Amino acid sequence: MKSIIQNIPGKTVLLMGNEAIARGALEAGVKVCAAYPGNPSSEIIGTLAQVADEMGLHVEWSVNEKVALEVAAAASFAGLRGLCAMKQNGLNVASDFLLNLNLTGCRGGLVLVVADDPAGVSSSNEEDSRIFAKLGDLPLLEPAHFQEAKEMTTFAFEISEQLGLPVLIRSVTRVSHARGNVCLDELPQSSHRPGFETNRPLTAFPALPHHKILHEKFNRAKQIVEASPFNIYRGPEKPELMVFTCGSGWMYSLEAVISLNAQDRVGILKLGTTWPLPENLVTQHLRQADRILFLEEVDPFLENNVKEIYAQNCLTLGLKAFFGKTSGHVPDIGELHPENVLRAIQSIMNISYEPRPSDYAARAREAAAELIPDRALGFCAGCPHRSTYWAIKVALALDGRDGIVLGDIGCYSLGIGPSGFGQMKTLHAMGSGTGLACGFGQLNHFGLNQPVIAVCGDSTFYHAAMPALANAHYNGANFLLLLLDNSATAMTGFQPHPGTGETATGKEAPVIDLKAICEVFGARVEVVDPFDVEATVKTLLNLLQDEKGVRVLILKRECALLSAKHQRRLFRVEVDQKRCLGETCGCNRLCTRLFKCPGLMWDKSAGKARIDEAICTGCGVCAEICPASAIRKEKI
Repeated sequence: MKSIIQNIPGKTVLLMGNEAIARGALEAGVKVCAAYPGNPSSEIIGTLAQVADEMGLHVEWSVNEKVALEVAAAASFAGLRGLCAMKQNGLNVASDFLLNLNLTGCRGGLVLVVADDPAGVSSSNEEDSRIFAKLGDLPLLEPAHFQEAKEMTTFAFEISEQLGLPVLIRSVTRVSHARGNVCLDELPQSSHRPGFETNRPLTAFPALPHHKILHEKFNRAKQIVEASPFNIYRGPEKPELMVFTCGSGWMYSLEAVISLNAQDRVGILKLGTTWPLPENLVTQHLRQADRILFLEEVDPFLENNVKEIYAQNCLTLGLKAFFGKTSGHVPDIGELHPENVLRAIQSIMNISYEPRPSDYAARAREAAAELIPDRALGFCAGCPHRSTYWAIKVALALDGRDGIVLGDIGCYSLGIGPSGFGQMKTLHAMGSGTGLACGFGQLNHFGLNQPVIAVCGDSTFYHAAMPALANAHYNGANFLLLLLDNSATAMTGFQPHPGTGETATGKEAPVIDLKAICEVFGARVEVVDPFDVEATVKTLLNLLQDEKGVRVLILKRECALLSAKHQRRLFRVEVDQKRCLGETCGCNRLCTRLFKCPGLMWDKSAGKARIDEAICTGCGVCAEICPASAIRKEKI
């Protein structure tokens, strides 16, 4: 039996933070779960999808985050409990619906989990999503560890139904993707028949009376958070320094205070309910100390909101010294970690402490440089995106008009770096490459003579690029859209999408054909295999020189990591050591220095290129790009 659905109350299991959230949803009796894949949130729906049949759930990967939230909200409107999950970027997409949903309210419990990515470990930004809770007057919870991740999820469903509001849970990478012990509670057995009360419509219009009701609900939320068990204080009654923290900052704060042996001097108030804040509790702890340090990840959300409470009570609280991101004691970008928390407390308290020898960092860097191979961020061996960007590079050089390549979000975003030969020139949000192309594609009227290429993946196309393609045809934009169809949402874990023929739970689904969609939008459409570099370059050149509205080239080749599971190598590849001239070739080691497939290696002792048999996937593309024809491929 999967540990996530064991109905053994009191049993302790090892769970990832995202799995703990999923377990909390199951213990709360969730029925409908929806998301669009995005790290660090993906495992929440991935975990629930694995147990959907056993637990009688509807679980889906929606085409984007707005639709996912609407799916979960529909369950709530019918009296069921719904869960939606996304990463921080996704909340931007869902916010249009969210900031009307707060006005209509919900019926069954509705929980929105947003997993933020401090330092942008797997994201294009490190946006702090918490501001949306404040914008929408919506309750916000922040788990500090794995047990809380589970318990806060069940609590979120309860207060959602008490208030008639969606409740936000903000996780972060180090909570979502780490593992820890979680004590299980009982799984519910009861089921509820859904039904929408047609005599109670849910509309955000007119706005004013609904806004008033929202404020009334929010005031009730303030009363609930005052008694929340997720707000904890640890430390002396009158500390020299009071730390206000939330989320991952709790564990870092505990570790730092213990390491500094300052338990009798520093108090820590961990707030699990960060919006609305428990004002009485906050005021009480502000009164206990004259020096306040704020520890949180990304923006000074907690810091600024506590300062607002202080400003309202400053006459009775007296003067305070505040430290945090605003004062510069805590970094205002990136993640928290024990060392920067230690430094902040040390500098304020004048405590002498050296966690490791002063030369440790320098010695570690030296050892790493000697022992760890230099590995730049790049495409996998046999990735079709590498050959696609090579074809783009060659075609644009042959075209000679300094074409512009507009990027998008996915594995192919690496086209901005060496792995994509620096071809991609813009990178913003999902679908933005095609949207920007709509604008660039109108500038020929003003004298722009550079061809415009937008690059977009298959999953991203369904998510956000279709409206831009409709706009392009409607407004007569002139550009070439490259659809990189690798048959998966590869960057986030190979989740299915509308073009794969499979649902989140593994059931068969209709395939929404990319070529047919693009043709409906009025585009000229061609399809090529990017592994056929010569044909791809030829087709690219032809489409670049067409310049009649929007054209689409679908580069269809399954992701190498997927194909390796069910398909043998296409070719047996080897380097002819007699024909490889190495440094004297004149190509300046084009294969290993520029093309950079991990399956190619430079043999320093022989001064020649070789195939790394353990890594090579047998795509055979390198044989096409070798100017000396020293790389041979033999069909298997």
